[in-house]
Amino acid sequence: MEEVPHDCPGADSAQAGRGASCQGCPNQRLCASGAGAAADPAIEEIKEKMKTVKHKILVLSGKGGVGKSTFSAHLAHGLAEDENTQVALLDIDICGPSIPKIMGLEGEQFLEDNLGVMSVGFLLSSPDDAVIWRGPKKNGMIKQFLRDVDWGEVDYLIVDTPPGTSDEHLSVVQYLAAAHIDGAVIITTPQEVSLQDVRKEISFCHKVRLPVIGVVENMSGFICPKCQKESQIFPPTTGGAEAMCQDLKLPLLGRVPLDPRIGKSCDKGQSFLVEAPDSPATVAYRSIIQRIQEFCSQRLPEGENLVGS
Repeated sequence: MEEVPHDCPGADSAQAGRGASCQGCPNQRLCASGAGAAADPAIEEIKEKMKTVKHKILVLSGKGGVGKSTFSAHLAHGLAEDENTQVALLDIDICGPSIPKIMGLEGEQFLEDNLGVMSVGFLLSSPDDAVIWRGPKKNGMIKQFLRDVDWGEVDYLIVDTPPGTSDEHLSVVQYLAAAHIDGAVIITTPQEVSLQDVRKEISFCHKVRLPVIGVVENMSGFICPKCQKESQIFPPTTGGAEAMCQDLKLPLLGRVPLDPRIGKSCDKGQSFLVEAPDSPATVAYRSIIQRIQEFCSQRLPEGENLVGS
């Protein structure tokens, strides 16, 4: 893994994309062009809008297909089980908005009184419609979601992102820079082909000074519901997320084993936590959610944001 430069000027700096440490960064051209949120008056507008949102959590994954949106949805479900906790789930996977399907929503933006959802999927005439947008239009949509949606009083805003380290990721980090992001939860699966891309995602977080709450290893083995024997469907040939976290000095929030009922619950738009309360995967989800809550409760005071500083 390429060492992350410690002298990154930050996405909001006048030297963004132009400094020596920017060479080789996948976002160098976007930063240098000013096409991101640097100097955009929307940053302050979004900061004002986000004053009613206590905690902001990004869910990231370098690799597609690792269960990131599934985790985002169940993080939202788990937090919202406390009826006194207000939760919002924002889907900025512009080209592949799966959150409306996973949450069982068809044109509705609120699942429960204390759980609201926003996604570009609500704006499509058909769920099969392709969104064919270049970067600037994606950035404009993300800006509109953050600035123009009436989020109200929210305890947790969970942002589900597409895989990779591209326009959407840079935009949401920049637009929320002044509003204080608690951090990112990184989703991976055990095999090296996933970990390789997740290391890039972690590198991105370091470069834009986005705190990493921790890593979740999804699809971490399969526990037979009859004999309780565990099988490794995706063998951790290089030690899995645990070895990576030890190497990078990051917390491993937990491992979520495979359970076929997770996929079925998502297809039906139901909470797996409710449908299978005794599953080892549900136990793992709840433990991870508790650790995320503990992290957020110890977050930096307002005004001491690390992102883009």
